[in-house]
Amino acid sequence: MKERALIVDDDPELLGILKKYLENHGLETITAGNGAEALAAAPAGKPDIIITDVEMPRMDGFTLCRRIKDNKVLADIPVIIMTGKKISEADHVAGYGYGADDYVVKPFSYPVLLSKIKAMLKRAARGKNKNAVLKAGDLELNLEGRTIKIKGKPVKLTSKEFDLLSTLASKPGKVLSLNSLLEAVWGYNTADYNDPHTVEVHVSNLRRKVGAFGKRIQAVPGHGYKFE
Repeated sequence: MKERALIVDDDPELLGILKKYLENHGLETITAGNGAEALAAAPAGKPDIIITDVEMPRMDGFTLCRRIKDNKVLADIPVIIMTGKKISEADHVAGYGYGADDYVVKPFSYPVLLSKIKAMLKRAARGKNKNAVLKAGDLELNLEGRTIKIKGKPVKLTSKEFDLLSTLASKPGKVLSLNSLLEAVWGYNTADYNDPHTVEVHVSNLRRKVGAFGKRIQAVPGHGYKFE
């Protein structure tokens, strides 16, 4: 069964190009012209991944991302945001805060976008096949259900925040370099992309969400992070 992508953009020409490109590379696709259409189409369309533009009428990409992540049925679907050059770094950081899993800046390379999509789909499939529950003190990570509890209470994380926490918690006491985290969590080839800000932003958001437990995620200056 082919994996399915939901592509969201108010530019019909780009929408058509992306649809054809992804279908030529083995993906099924459904499309929407704005966030509101995408939110209506997603439950029935059952996409495995969503690729959305930012600036659109009726509902922009950031709002769509937040609405997807707030929906219990759709929350686990990875979201890649496509941004224009005039979108600032602060907006990219905000996008991660809304739950975005990754982004590409227009004009982008279609092979790069495809590699990001495949990496996310692979991690999602790997997560579905795991049935382990990872426990560390009061922390409980359900790797199959992709849920987290602290002292028995559920904590809501984005897909990337969950992957980051599970990667760190699965190797307690071991320092994981920024490059190794970029490769393991984001699927990046660090020969092409090694911006530490990506990891730092997600660690900051993760610490905020897990409260006092965030102290166990420790920075090791000049090296990376470890979970104590």
